[in-house]
Amino acid sequence: MALEEQVLKRIKPGPDEKEKLQEVASELLARVSTIARIKGIEGITPKLVGSAARNTWISGTHDLDVFISFPESVSREELEESGLLIAREVARNGTNVEERYAEHPYLNMHYKSFDVDLVPCFAVKSASEIKSAVDRTPFHNEFIKMSIPGREDDVLMMKQFMKGTGTYGSELRTQGFSGYLTELLIVHYGSFRNLIRNACDWKPGITIDMLEHGTLKHEDPLVVVDPTDPKRNVAAALSLNRFAQFIDACRTYSENPSEEFFFPKAKEPMSDDEIKDMMKSRGSSFIAVSFKTPELVDDILYPQLDKMDHSVRALLEDYDFQVLNSEYYANEHSIVLVELMSSELPSVKKHRGPPVWVNEHARGFKEKYSNSDDLFSMYIEDGFYVADIKRKFTTARELLQERMQTCSLGKHLGKAVSEGFTILENNAILEIKNPDFRSFMRKWEQGK
Repeated sequence: MALEEQVLKRIKPGPDEKEKLQEVASELLARVSTIARIKGIEGITPKLVGSAARNTWISGTHDLDVFISFPESVSREELEESGLLIAREVARNGTNVEERYAEHPYLNMHYKSFDVDLVPCFAVKSASEIKSAVDRTPFHNEFIKMSIPGREDDVLMMKQFMKGTGTYGSELRTQGFSGYLTELLIVHYGSFRNLIRNACDWKPGITIDMLEHGTLKHEDPLVVVDPTDPKRNVAAALSLNRFAQFIDACRTYSENPSEEFFFPKAKEPMSDDEIKDMMKSRGSSFIAVSFKTPELVDDILYPQLDKMDHSVRALLEDYDFQVLNSEYYANEHSIVLVELMSSELPSVKKHRGPPVWVNEHARGFKEKYSNSDDLFSMYIEDGFYVADIKRKFTTARELLQERMQTCSLGKHLGKAVSEGFTILENNAILEIKNPDFRSFMRKWEQGK
């Protein structure tokens, strides 16, 4: 297909780019070996892993994963201490050096226009005997290098398709397809087109076990048993929504292929008038909770934002506000944006009690509300006592202002919200001028 050939031309690295990557990778690997020798750290094997090692990287994405492999006999403390010692020495020639922490510490740096991770790991005998989560990556590397030759272009196409459709990336912010998962799917289905065609008929619970060696039952939407570890589902990070989104994208592409699936147009920030028109046309109410974003890595920030989003929805629904949609956004400020049927409710609330014939409970209910200043009226309906009482919160703004601290916000967001938050309703949301947020708002007018 001419379209796919055109896309491939745009994303496939050229000879010069490949040569530059190999040159920088070789330099880093040699430097790790040299420093280990100078420092008297024995048994070190540096390895290039990830898409750069497997020839499945997209042009312009200059990421290098350099693993510093230690003998299995080394203790965790020694791996961390010596691994970081070597990494810090290598990073002397880099910029923007940052120590990060996954299961154990590693270093990230920029070096000659490449984003480089220097990661200590154990050289275990098999991926089922790992001592830390990163130890299985070299086994992934070997399996893909053995299985992928001749299909690299298909991987590139699929990665770009997933990027364009918002389904690529296993980090908690996206909860989509990882690079390794994408490669395995291409190995299994044989080509980009075959994967697209088959995914149109996927259903939750589909299982792919290429080596037929899986030993555990998984409940995830997609199960792809790791060829290097029979207990692991490579697709465990894939959410149901991203799974469904990918199926929908495959169907739509099959019916009407276009370059926009690979390179979608950037969403323009919505103007004040566009936001006003969108809100007016929907006839609903919008309310935003805004607060300063704490300094957190994405994999901590986004799960807490997700938790906050669910908790805010639950709070509103507990007090009878009907939620239509909600989304969260993070930049310098984090925002949970909720669309409600209405942000105002009547003063009266209907509260149904027990059946009249349940004597003890019926008496208690009647006594409780008969003498209450909040009672409008009491009557029997379908055999049950019903009390029409005064509603505690008649506006969503008032409820959120008073009860936000009772929401389950997560440790870091709880602290950030306690330090101050702002509630903006309907046209007041126009006070948020950030262009990224204004682009994010396009979700609500997408169908126009």
